[in-house]
Amino acid sequence: MSTALVLLTIGLTLFTAGSWVALNIRGAAASLERRAAANAELAMHARGDLGPARRVASAGFYRFLGTVIALCGTVLTLGGLLESL
Repeated sequence: MSTALVLLTIGLTLFTAGSWVALNIRGAAASLERRAAANAELAMHARGDLGPARRVASAGFYRFLGTVIALCGTVLTLGGLLESL
């Protein structure tokens, strides 16, 4: 399997997933925020701490990470296109 095909596949996958979260399509960033809060609460209950769960990350942080991942996907995709020439 050629390097160009691998870079194109991984780059397009990263671009799609990152864009999905960065643009908050169908509430992706908000649901990641709710999931992180629920996991933090479950971990605290497992340790025996019944207080309020601390906030791990906001939806804005997940949107920022999605933007970074989408940009990395763009770089990999362009690298795959240049490799195929």
